[in-house]
Amino acid sequence: MRLSRAGEYAVRCILYLSQQGQGVLVTRKAVADDMDIPHQFLSKIAQQLARAGLIEIVQGARGGFRLALPPDQISLLDALEAVIGEIYLNDCILRPDSCHRSPHCTVHQVWQTAVHDLRQTLKSARFSDLIQNTCQSADHPKQKGD
Repeated sequence: MRLSRAGEYAVRCILYLSQQGQGVLVTRKAVADDMDIPHQFLSKIAQQLARAGLIEIVQGARGGFRLALPPDQISLLDALEAVIGEIYLNDCILRPDSCHRSPHCTVHQVWQTAVHDLRQTLKSARFSDLIQNTCQSADHPKQKGD
């Protein structure tokens, strides 16, 4: 399993807006340039994040994006699933009826556990914690030999 570019860019966008603070309007150009997100791709991702209620889009010459919720109410799971849909590892997890072996398949049980654990990990990772950790990392750069 590999995270898509859309998912990665969604996380970068929310992380950047979280660093600015809830309700702070930031230009599209600033988000795209500072977070290395292609401008056209950012517009598409922002629409999906807005539909999910995570950000607000302000149109016009003085427009841009702002966080719709406090960073402690947004998880990595929220950001990712807003643009890539529900996370699953195998079709039998998303649609158990797609495989007649699912009810008694031991591999299916492993997939279910893995998906559950991954979702819980991503759900517990709040952007407020991520920005706090980013600030701490910036305050304490690694020394040579660390």
